[in-house]
Amino acid sequence: MAQQNVILVCVDEWRGDALSAEGHPYVQTPHLDELASKGARFRHAYSATPTCVPARVALFTGQSQERHGRVGYQEGVPFDRMHPTTLQGEFRKAGYQTQAIGKMHVYPERSRTGFDDVILHDGFLHYARKNHRGHFKMFDDYVPWLRRQPGATADAEYFDHGVGCNSTVARPWDKDERLHPTSWTGQMAIDWLHRRDPTAPFFLYLSFHRPHPPYDPPAWAMDMYLDLPAFKRRVGNWEHHYESVRADGMHQLAFGTLSEAVTHRARAGYYGLMTHIDLQLMRLFEALNEFDLTEDTIVAFTSDHGEMLGDHDFYRKGVGYEGSARIPLIIAPSPGDKAAIRHTVVDEVVELRDVMPTLLELAGVPVPDSCDGRSLARFLRTPPKVDDIGVEDAGTGAPAELEPWRQWLHGEHVYFGQSLQWVTDGHVKYLWASGWGTEELFDLDADPDEMDNLAEDPGHADLLALWKGRLIEDLANRPEGFVRDGALLAGAAVAPMLPHARERFEALAR
Repeated sequence: MAQQNVILVCVDEWRGDALSAEGHPYVQTPHLDELASKGARFRHAYSATPTCVPARVALFTGQSQERHGRVGYQEGVPFDRMHPTTLQGEFRKAGYQTQAIGKMHVYPERSRTGFDDVILHDGFLHYARKNHRGHFKMFDDYVPWLRRQPGATADAEYFDHGVGCNSTVARPWDKDERLHPTSWTGQMAIDWLHRRDPTAPFFLYLSFHRPHPPYDPPAWAMDMYLDLPAFKRRVGNWEHHYESVRADGMHQLAFGTLSEAVTHRARAGYYGLMTHIDLQLMRLFEALNEFDLTEDTIVAFTSDHGEMLGDHDFYRKGVGYEGSARIPLIIAPSPGDKAAIRHTVVDEVVELRDVMPTLLELAGVPVPDSCDGRSLARFLRTPPKVDDIGVEDAGTGAPAELEPWRQWLHGEHVYFGQSLQWVTDGHVKYLWASGWGTEELFDLDADPDEMDNLAEDPGHADLLALWKGRLIEDLANRPEGFVRDGALLAGAAVAPMLPHARERFEALAR
């Protein structure tokens, strides 16, 4: 088998249930569905720290939040100096040409973090816009390109229509479709295929800013979803835990009620952005065919986190509920990989940290010791025979035994002035708010929408004890002091960086 090229497609804020292959009743993603048929779809994939910055640290480093130390959203942290060993850097050391196109969301914005080159569009970054006072060439390649297009003005940009980057307001894109950031990202990828070094394998990180707000797809894509059944507010028996942070009627709210008509329109914009991305991916797949690259190219698709989109009166992300923390993950080994397993759905719980070791192993590149994510290659290729791996007295060549997969995943995020903690195996989930001490327990198989909190049900006391015990195990040695005498203790002070990461950051700043 020839040396493998690798494409990692990362989108922003795409819910794990929002694929037609997943059985979503409305979203149309035919090209992603086809990609899933060529490999594996991981139905219980999560982002353990579900906002843009810490999630991308996990993706690029292959590390858990306990190891990389980023447990909340904080801008202005120098990525390459804090996290020197990256997925792209390991490919580069192995002789790959490495290219990033689209959203990186690192600091400084032009840091290459192991890529040979970056072509940037991170969306509306408040931090970068303030630091560079609107000089887009310092931190964005899309806007300077846009301003060079026929008919564009000298000050054209992606905010001309006034729809905010964290807003529930939705409207169609205000310019030609070819000028949309999603179309630009797809075009940049195809242009790069023409310019790549044909003598070297490549790792391409293709990162779409959408379907993160603004909800501004081309008009045809939004129209596809405006006639859906009307959005109806649905809440369970536990949302009162968040009453102190309720912000009803605010278009950039995190928790609260909005007009159902507003959310209905936001949903149409969100789904429309997904369908637009799906079509741009089809452009990429056809380009791979034309360059005769398909046979030797591994393709993975994922997101940094989801979007609550009105579930339980939540919007945006950062919480441990399914809409926010569960993400899509599709990995398709190259068609030339004869050991690959096709058209499979994996039931184990996996996380963004697992992408790095997986892609490295599939491409035959060593996995660095800094990774504590686990390779998913065992689910993507036929297991080797014990005869093939040099086991003494291998006998008849039965499949080699593999270490048991993780029993559960620990996730968290600093939000609402506290740490929102959770553990899950994709079938049961336990959540605990470190400031308020509130807790929820959900049977995700019977209650995938997380409507019925079982934590106060005496009939589920044993299940509650099991899952609370798992969180206690994960938090027992944490410096915040979440656990005392074997029990969860509310009220600890929290920060978006763990002390070991904070100390490194402060040392670098001196």
